[in-house]
Amino acid sequence: MEVQEQGTKSRVVKVDSKESWDFHVNQATLQGCPIVAHFTAVWCIPSVAMKPFMEELASMYHNMYFLTVDVDEVKEVARKYEVKAMPTFLLLKGGVPVDKIVGANPDEMKKRIHGLAQSNPTDIP
Repeated sequence: MEVQEQGTKSRVVKVDSKESWDFHVNQATLQGCPIVAHFTAVWCIPSVAMKPFMEELASMYHNMYFLTVDVDEVKEVARKYEVKAMPTFLLLKGGVPVDKIVGANPDEMKKRIHGLAQSNPTDIP
């Protein structure tokens, strides 16, 4: 996990390989936790701007996995889910994609993630 400047651990896990992706998806699936995956790129300003928002969501929804995937570093995973624009947010349940949001739209993200949380009743803030 990355460490934020304040010294607190981030709840958003950076995926740096296909193996890391597979590990986290398997862990979440075994624990019955939905996943919110942020596909990003360092050169994409809207993606970078969404990072604090992802941290905020991760602090609200404790029974979800929040992953960030740099499409230039982990191309295989981005290709598998047909990520063609950044930011793309993929919502998975049981290891299977259930929703995809393309673009930086915090209000829509909140709505869809809350919907995902409602389908996982242990995680409604």
